Amino acid sequence: MLETLRNAWKVQDLRKKILYTAMILLVFRIGANIPVPFIDTNALSELFAQLSETGSALSYLNIFTGGGLSNATLFAMSISPYINASIILQLLTVAIPALEAVAKEGEEGRRKIASWTRYLTVVIGLIQGFSYYVMLRNYNLLSTTHWLAVATLILTFMAGSAVVMWLGEHITEHGIGNGISIILFAGIISRGPQLIQTFWNMIAGGNVRSIVEAVVMILVGLFILTFIVYMQNAERRIPIQYAKRVVGRKVYGGQSTHLPIKVNATGVMPIIFTSSILSIPATVEMFWPAERGPLASAVFSMFAQTSPFYIVLYALLIVGFSYFYASIQFNPVEIANNLQKNGGFIPGFRPGKPTADFITKALAKVVLVGAFFLGVVAIVPLIVGAFSTNLRNVAVGGTSVIIVVGVALETMQAVEAQLMMRHHKGFLE
Repeated sequence: MLETLRNAWKVQDLRKKILYTAMILLVFRIGANIPVPFIDTNALSELFAQLSETGSALSYLNIFTGGGLSNATLFAMSISPYINASIILQLLTVAIPALEAVAKEGEEGRRKIASWTRYLTVVIGLIQGFSYYVMLRNYNLLSTTHWLAVATLILTFMAGSAVVMWLGEHITEHGIGNGISIILFAGIISRGPQLIQTFWNMIAGGNVRSIVEAVVMILVGLFILTFIVYMQNAERRIPIQYAKRVVGRKVYGGQSTHLPIKVNATGVMPIIFTSSILSIPATVEMFWPAERGPLASAVFSMFAQTSPFYIVLYALLIVGFSYFYASIQFNPVEIANNLQKNGGFIPGFRPGKPTADFITKALAKVVLVGAFFLGVVAIVPLIVGAFSTNLRNVAVGGTSVIIVVGVALETMQAVEAQLMMRHHKGFLE
């Protein structure tokens, strides 16, 4: 990884992209540390500390926003509204033929979808900003409830969501990697010192149980790290044979190659999509008063990270989004047509529909394996966290580790791809 970064730094274009990405992240972190007015931030931090101990969905949403909710900063909503808007538009594109037709219009269609996603992000940011204000009011964390102060708070949170969306899009366009993932990565990484402090407090306390729990947390983290790296590099290679063609006095083709299908072809996006969907109950919970009835308490407890219902739903959504995202990325019919046009074929299968059917079946099997491993890695921390209050930090941080490792590997692959396009000396050897 370090060698790849050193090689990238020697290339002027890549160096500019890396510096541009770093500057965008600096702006993001500055905004994520500027608190908004009219809020008792100390009491708010204590509230989220209590929610974290109970495994509340709100504490999970706080992790997803990089701690923005617990600090009530300008970017308190982080990239969450933009991710939710992207999911909604992608699902509607599959469900509504008119939207699907727009998406297939090429560059013009993608621009329209991107524009609608921005508008929807602002709407969702407004809804989440309002729900956040309601929560602050219900817990008496506001210094004033004057209408001007209320409007300032809600519009600030909404504007922060729009700015974060703009920053993410500019990273994707002018920087390195996927802007959404990079912003999410930066928010989670910023909580690293707090996690280290938690480990230190558990070990320095001298309590045998706390030390054992800290060791368990480290082992679970290593387990997640190992599996993510393994999944990121594993692939199935479908053999491809090209027929010989005689053009004049030269013979073309005849060579053998392969079509690689990564086991984790969808990367970390199913985890991000699932996390975003499961943050919706936390948004609804913000609207509820601090004093709740037994029914509301039971419903919200179902979405605590350590509840069996949440764990099962989490795993099922990961599998579902893995298949959904793979269907968007891969088109077996198009791959089969391209092979046929270039004189390629899969041994044992005729060109055209038989080849497309075989690729579809192979892709379904590979995605199933990838989704299964991704689901196992995601729910193990949740299961471990169900056995201890201290180990709930594992449940909260397990998804964070998956996202951080996945985004880091995907970004390195993007850098390597840029180096390969420029035929960097020493990299292809």
